[in-house]
Amino acid sequence: MATLDSNSARTFIEQLHGVCRTLRELPVPVLARIDGLCLGAGLEIAACCDLRLASATSRFGMPEVQVGIPSVIEAALLPRLIGSGRARDLVLTGRIIDADVALSWGLVESVVPSLELETLTQERLSMILDAAPGAIRAQKALCRQWETLPLAEAVQAGIDAFAEAFRSDEPRAYMQRFLNRLRR
Repeated sequence: MATLDSNSARTFIEQLHGVCRTLRELPVPVLARIDGLCLGAGLEIAACCDLRLASATSRFGMPEVQVGIPSVIEAALLPRLIGSGRARDLVLTGRIIDADVALSWGLVESVVPSLELETLTQERLSMILDAAPGAIRAQKALCRQWETLPLAEAVQAGIDAFAEAFRSDEPRAYMQRFLNRLRR
């Protein structure tokens, strides 16, 4: 990035935003498996994911101000994830936090030892893959809407999605499967 000028910087950051936007717009859940440094654009990419799973040795930060540039594009997701004050702490100081702090802030959903990260990731993926595909897609769409809609509209979107789910046999089939598992 040290060789960029104003025009090439714009092209670079717009392309990076395109990658992030693609991740956010995927109709299926995206998991970030973080094992090590997750800084700058890496953290922005992780913020785009639906779930963030990290090893205990991972570290997180937005050090852009330390190298002469502001944190931009998907850094705008950070206030929603961790709160305005914590987001400002990261982007204004450029400091790097450890995995335990990231977990306590809600930046990641789980922290495990490095050797257990693959197992945790596979467990979460299995749970998602075991769920009803239509329901997963609808839930992801609702989660995205919850980020921007006023509460009343978000609730209405949920009501609409619930009713729409019953246009297929998926709810009946998956409810029966769920009940059968409970009876075991």
